[in-house]
Amino acid sequence: MSVQDYLDKHMLSRKIEDAVNAAVRAKTLDPVLFISNHMKKAVSSVITKVKARQILDSRGIPTVEVDLYTNKGMFRASAPSGAPIGMYEAVELRDGDKGTYLGNGVTKAIRNVNEKISEALIGMDPIHQSQIDHAMIGLDKTEKKGELGANAILAVSMAACKAGAAEKEVPLYKHIADLSGQSNLFLPVPAFTVISGGKHAGNALAAQEIMILPIGATKFEDALQMGSETYHHLKAVITEKYGAHECNVGEDGGLAPNISSIREGLDLVKEAIGRTGYNEKIKIAIDVAATDFCIGAKYDLDFKSPNKLGQNFKSGKDMIEMYKELCNDYPVVSIEDPFDKEDWEHTRSFSGLGICQYLFRRVVLQVVGDDLLMSNSKRIERAKLESTCNALVLKIDNQPVGIVEKEIPMKNLVNQIGTLTEAIEVAKLAKNANWGVVISHRSGETEDSFLADLSVGLATSQIKAGAPCRGERLAKYNQLLRIEEELGDHAVYAGEDWRQS
Repeated sequence: MSVQDYLDKHMLSRKIEDAVNAAVRAKTLDPVLFISNHMKKAVSSVITKVKARQILDSRGIPTVEVDLYTNKGMFRASAPSGAPIGMYEAVELRDGDKGTYLGNGVTKAIRNVNEKISEALIGMDPIHQSQIDHAMIGLDKTEKKGELGANAILAVSMAACKAGAAEKEVPLYKHIADLSGQSNLFLPVPAFTVISGGKHAGNALAAQEIMILPIGATKFEDALQMGSETYHHLKAVITEKYGAHECNVGEDGGLAPNISSIREGLDLVKEAIGRTGYNEKIKIAIDVAATDFCIGAKYDLDFKSPNKLGQNFKSGKDMIEMYKELCNDYPVVSIEDPFDKEDWEHTRSFSGLGICQYLFRRVVLQVVGDDLLMSNSKRIERAKLESTCNALVLKIDNQPVGIVEKEIPMKNLVNQIGTLTEAIEVAKLAKNANWGVVISHRSGETEDSFLADLSVGLATSQIKAGAPCRGERLAKYNQLLRIEEELGDHAVYAGEDWRQS
């Protein structure tokens, strides 16, 4: 084939002429670079390759990282992972070989990406996120994504979203906003973990997290400063009271002194806030994760102290009274999973109280469902119908295989999120119920900052990404700083409107 025949076959002469004319009109100082970029834009992007590898998450446990290639470049994403909590969840695929990474290797999931998922997605347009996600869900053919592994599917879904944003030449958060139909964007209020407990820390505290919310800040940059300063003041308070050896940290970076009661932790946090001078600008949230210490119909607040097992049992009614007292004595505005994931009765009763009073100020308490809802549509619909809670934790994650629970029929159930498309649908369910939506990290995180763009793109108004320390947590918070800077005068921090949906 001659050069002219080749040019004619691919209509290159006309395309080159258009690029040169565009360069002339633009009066560019670098015509070669301009023409190159112009030609690249003229070519529709398609997925050309998907390659996965095994990396380690923040706990030193293997997870899946994916490089997705288009003719516009390479786009990388990695899947977070959390501790298993329920039978409704999408499951990650682990190797199970106890001789390698104690059985936590993900080479099977890696192989599924490199061989099955890659073949299915090559040639697809990354702009069409829903088509990509549904292609993977259809390829898996299981209720909980157990064939390919939700860790494999999720990492590819995130990478494809980044590729789609690049194809449209818009920021990632803007692409997510377009996918979700969200027009009003704002920066979320961060729920900084400052004290860790529960299964995330080695202390005696039953509750999983005590967090601070800088709702009185006027921009995210100020909120991050408030969080950092409070965290360091808290470290000083703990050192003064218990000694430097008590400044341990949990999996998500929260400080983990060997305290045994929520009240003791709240006292420490309250003193730290007082030292910052931000008293009226910072509120407190608690993630109880009560499922972890529910035994039958009772709650064992000493479940982490073997020598005290059974000495501090509380009934559901006792727990309600405890929460009421805490809300009256401290600036608590949000409590997550105050009861077991199947204790609908007491969660509903507590949520129905609605109002807390602190220093003669009445506030509507946010009661958040995480383990209770598991991002499952059936459970969300039930909670809406029964007014069981008024906020949802939204996680893009997957759960380890191996949990043994009583089997229930899984037909027509939507599992915990394993793709971006499913995350968007769950967020819409919660917003339609006028609930708050809390974008949340996992105990096993990576330095991928996708969560930050997701929170802005879905306009969720709240984000949990751990403590204001540790690289994998700060990756999210620092990305929010960049987004706020990029939005400039159009940047809006949720602030006092932190519960808007």
